[in-house]
Amino acid sequence: VADLTAIAGQKPIVTKSRDSIAGFKLRENQAIGCKVTLRGDRMWEFFDRLLAIAIPRIRDFRGLPAHSWDGRGNYTFGLAEQTVFPEIDYDKIDAPQGMDITIVTTAVSDEAGKALLDAFGFPFKRGNEAGGPPARKKPKSRGPVRGGKKK
Repeated sequence: VADLTAIAGQKPIVTKSRDSIAGFKLRENQAIGCKVTLRGDRMWEFFDRLLAIAIPRIRDFRGLPAHSWDGRGNYTFGLAEQTVFPEIDYDKIDAPQGMDITIVTTAVSDEAGKALLDAFGFPFKRGNEAGGPPARKKPKSRGPVRGGKKK
């Protein structure tokens, strides 16, 4: 919660589970995450820090995936660590935590939303890297069946 407060500039809401799920060792009303909605000046400040400071600090960064649109002009992507933000002291964290960031636009389509974020300088993957969703791997061929019945 403290890290997200430092990153976002406002206190996050703690999200709690609705149901108990024994397989996940999860109880009803147990805290499972945090979320924050930014609007106005705080939103623009976060957006600037994200583009100018945080994204360039991501290791082996080759661009954000171009297939993470929801069909209504909103874009969601994930960060593996919160340490890409300069507000987080690497020595004070117990374990790296990831986060999902959703940018809600007023665009009516994915194409209009992508054009808007392109105009802001969003680093999307280009050319062959962009593509659609990640391709599925083909199952390995097991070769000819041996020891089967002879006719």
